[in-house]
Amino acid sequence: MISSLAFIVIFLYSTYIFYIENEKRAAFRALIIGLLLPIPYFIAWYYNYNILALVLFADLIITGLLFIYPFKTPQTICDETPLTKIDERNVMFSRNELIVGSENYKNYYTKYPEKEELDNIFRKEAGLCSDKSLFNHTFAFAAAHASFFAVGQFKKAVDGQVNSNRKETDPKKMSPFLKAWGKKLGALDIGFCELKDYHLYSHKGRGDEYGNEIQNTHSHAIAFTVEMTEEMVKAAPKSSIVMESAQQYLDSGRIAIQIAEFLHHLGYSARAHIDGNYQVICPLVARDAGLGEIGRMGLLMTPKQGPRVRLGVITTEFPLTTKDRKKLNYMLDFCLRCKKCAEVCPSKSISSDNPKKVDGVKRWQINSESCFTYWCKAGTDCGRCMATCPYSHPDNLLHNAIRFGIKYSPLFRQIAAPLDDFFYGRKPKSKKLPKWMN
Repeated sequence: MISSLAFIVIFLYSTYIFYIENEKRAAFRALIIGLLLPIPYFIAWYYNYNILALVLFADLIITGLLFIYPFKTPQTICDETPLTKIDERNVMFSRNELIVGSENYKNYYTKYPEKEELDNIFRKEAGLCSDKSLFNHTFAFAAAHASFFAVGQFKKAVDGQVNSNRKETDPKKMSPFLKAWGKKLGALDIGFCELKDYHLYSHKGRGDEYGNEIQNTHSHAIAFTVEMTEEMVKAAPKSSIVMESAQQYLDSGRIAIQIAEFLHHLGYSARAHIDGNYQVICPLVARDAGLGEIGRMGLLMTPKQGPRVRLGVITTEFPLTTKDRKKLNYMLDFCLRCKKCAEVCPSKSISSDNPKKVDGVKRWQINSESCFTYWCKAGTDCGRCMATCPYSHPDNLLHNAIRFGIKYSPLFRQIAAPLDDFFYGRKPKSKKLPKWMN
């Protein structure tokens, strides 16, 4: 009897959560299950207490297996450390900025002739935030432009003048202050790590410093996340996604500039790494700072918001207090099983295969050329993988309970993705744009 009442409460709560999420299919299915599932329990209770005892015992055993039994989690799904540095000139954003016929254009494609044919495909498309793109939205694209323009104004402030009158500061006091202040500024989560050689690009690929070798002597890094609003993300690849991306690049840039200037004022060298002006590979830094793992889609997967975040990084000479990070193998194991992002990707740029050796390192790698070509066709930065990832669901009791099961039970991991498919669909349709955008 207790189990049947528990089922009713759980599924009615789930129905309520799905309803306020405007997930009609999920709400209907949860309601039907909540009404039908307790029936055998009531029948057993009404006719035979012995049967009821067996049902309750079986219920207890199954629950124990799902959430308690320590099945092994694979420990070597992906390798940890890249063996070579990445040249930012090879990144799609850098290649997109090459002006046809320019010296940089000629030099790059002389060195990589095989990439010119691939890149000419995306150059034939309308382009990001173009009024000829698939998801043109005049106001949203103008808003995205305004945010990116504001980010551009930050570029002159990524390096600041360091106060010659250094204020000696205890690292044990600095770390908790930065975490608390960073969250007050708008960061979702914040962590620290030692700056490693593989965190840095080998050469600059964007802006006036194009082609320059990266020179960064800092010893530590601060990484943080900012949340992308679910309402704006779930309509991806429609125009709300690029509008939200631009806004969060702006917010993360503001926070990074503030923290860097804070360190300058204390007398320590620091550099903010913001959109269009990076020296570091942000997902690698954020991963090593303990903020998540790099999943199948190539984005940082955080434990609560999944990939629905943007990243900010500050490098500094200040000797921050760091901890050895714990590899979140359960998240990588879930990515190994789920494959939903690969299913929904409009350009089929995400592999559904297991991680493979890339430059000597076992990891997932997306097809960046086909991905970016779709961006240029859509006019947005797509975001379908981000919108449909089961980890991107809202931060509430229902979804946190699912995350708890994924974290602690390898057996539950096997049914978590199918459960998500059952309620939300294997290839859920993009949501409508927020009403205020129309």
